[in-house]
Amino acid sequence: MYRDFYRMSGQEKSGLFLLSCIRKKLQAAGFAGAFVCRKYYLTNGKGGIMQITGSIKEVRECIGAWRKQGLSVGLVPTMGFLHEGHESLILRAVEENDRVVVSDFVNPIQFGVNEDLSTYPRDIEKDKRLCEKAGADLIFHPQPDEMYASDFSTYVEAKEVSAGLCGKSRPTHFRGVCTVVCKLFHIVTPDRAYFGQKDAQQLAVIRRMVRDLNMNIEIVGCPIIREEDGLAKSSRNTYLSEEERKAALVLSKAIFHGEARMKQGERDAGIILDEMKEMIEAEPMAKIDYVEMVDADSIETIEKAEGRVLVAMAVFIGTTRLIDNFIMEV
Repeated sequence: MYRDFYRMSGQEKSGLFLLSCIRKKLQAAGFAGAFVCRKYYLTNGKGGIMQITGSIKEVRECIGAWRKQGLSVGLVPTMGFLHEGHESLILRAVEENDRVVVSDFVNPIQFGVNEDLSTYPRDIEKDKRLCEKAGADLIFHPQPDEMYASDFSTYVEAKEVSAGLCGKSRPTHFRGVCTVVCKLFHIVTPDRAYFGQKDAQQLAVIRRMVRDLNMNIEIVGCPIIREEDGLAKSSRNTYLSEEERKAALVLSKAIFHGEARMKQGERDAGIILDEMKEMIEAEPMAKIDYVEMVDADSIETIEKAEGRVLVAMAVFIGTTRLIDNFIMEV
């Protein structure tokens, strides 16, 4: 029933023993459905039991048990290899919900041909520790065949909002994102779902999908978390060599410059973007995919900063594609 029991710490074994006793008492009292996610357990940062499963059936059983208790549920969708940015989402979810589910799944259908699906970093043991510390209650860590049948053929797409920015160079990416997130929403049925602003277009796409399909879920956007030197936290930062890591700072420097210019009163998109591009192009290792100013909700290009504005970029540092942005209400 429990994986790697003999390699567990004393604290983890104590948690299992306590859980076993609770389950027996609940079953004796007629609550046979309680604590049904049996794959693996750890004690989480709230002093409770964090559960880990790759089974859709077991996730639904857990959610059902929580719902019977009248508990609210938050979901943090991730592709794993978690860092402080993901941790901030989990902590926010823990604050605002009775129970928190973290999905840890490298979604194959959001990767295009010749993209980094096979090399995308993975470390489920590290992810477990971060989730445990942050207070998550359940990690959903499925295999691809659990999420997609061999003849899977149904996709979800938010066309207009997906077309620009990253959608230009990754034309199937957001179809894959919408599809997997929609599936996760059906599996977990959360009250709230948490996404980082670093993937600002993704956040806009998910909000549009939820609105258009009348999903009864609150989408919560959370601020970008940065390294001390300004680089936005990203799982793909691990691809960078030491020299590329230094060169990558040009993204955040350009972002901070553009943000400062708007705070100073500049509203002309051409002027702001040209200055940002000039800074990036001065770095020999950098190659611009795009630097654009758009409406933050529709992702439509704008020539003058007004309303809720998103200034976003994608830049290759060597072979690694990094993104960054800022959002400002004007």
